[in-house]
Amino acid sequence: MISGKFAITIHILTLLTKFPDEYLSSEFIAGSMNLHPVLVRKEIANLKKNNIVESKEGKNGGTKLLKSASNISLDTIFKMTFDTVTLGFSKNTPNPNCPVGKKINENLENLYENINEKISLQLSGITLENFSNQF
Repeated sequence: MISGKFAITIHILTLLTKFPDEYLSSEFIAGSMNLHPVLVRKEIANLKKNNIVESKEGKNGGTKLLKSASNISLDTIFKMTFDTVTLGFSKNTPNPNCPVGKKINENLENLYENINEKISLQLSGITLENFSNQF
């Protein structure tokens, strides 16, 4: 299902791009987003796991980009955030004797696969640096 995780992650990364030589605290980042720092730390943990950022603890601690923003595509960020986008399926098992019910989920899966291919294609042509330059 679609959530705000991609928006949160790209907001974090865009801020880090704007301050490439600084370690930004989760409180600073959260302040930019009007979010609780715990939610920011959760997404930072995912970025660390994927070797996009590094963090250090302590008084002057925080997070900064590990890679150049020009080497990170929005598709990479998207795929770290979601396996795939799905708009959902019916909570009930459709009637297998109905001409629509017996094929609805299969046809929705095909639709969602096409959506994900199009999203990936569009995002793969945009780097974090490209996106960040809009600010």
